[in-house]
Amino acid sequence: MTTFQRARNEEQRAVRRQAILATAAAMLAEMPVSEVSLNELSRRAGLAKSNVLKYFDSREAILLELSGSELTDWVTDLAAGTAALPASAALRERAGLLVEIVVETLSARPVLCDLISSQAPVLERNISAETALTFKRSAAANYQRMIDAVVVALPEIGADGAARFIPPASMLAGAIWTHAHPTPAMLAAYDADPALAPLRMEFAPTLRQHLTTLMDGVLP
Repeated sequence: MTTFQRARNEEQRAVRRQAILATAAAMLAEMPVSEVSLNELSRRAGLAKSNVLKYFDSREAILLELSGSELTDWVTDLAAGTAALPASAALRERAGLLVEIVVETLSARPVLCDLISSQAPVLERNISAETALTFKRSAAANYQRMIDAVVVALPEIGADGAARFIPPASMLAGAIWTHAHPTPAMLAAYDADPALAPLRMEFAPTLRQHLTTLMDGVLP
């Protein structure tokens, strides 16, 4: 919470904007994206909802900006992991290690996975064209960093091969995250009927399996 009542200059407005983002980030550590409401966010930030909307288009715009920040941090993890891979290892060994890096680093960032799963159907709605442009420019920069990180690990596939791996890998992560975190009613159904066990997904092993299949199609 900020100590001033009204933001009177650009510095104070920037501080208030960051306070709103920090409040939203704290909420995401406690609850899924679907439960983060603008009313509760405003209450926790100590602001009227109308004041929050002076800084962001909507709840979705706040969460979309956080999604961009989370993605930037994750790409840094990915790049660090691929840079440490043994260059002398065989291609398929490095490919398997790359898949493992992606699975491990995404599993360590549940907030990012939840935001990715909500991006297209929720977060990219109810926002202005300006917010969309800012987000997509940031996403494009991160996309290029991901390409670079994959090429460091697998120079044999080049940027074209990396570009065939990254977008579907991201979509798989979002989709699998959603199915790996079912509603209480679905959890009760799985518990009630053991025959349904094959339909229940665990995030890391399912993502690993599908990314391995995807990688097999990319490798020369």
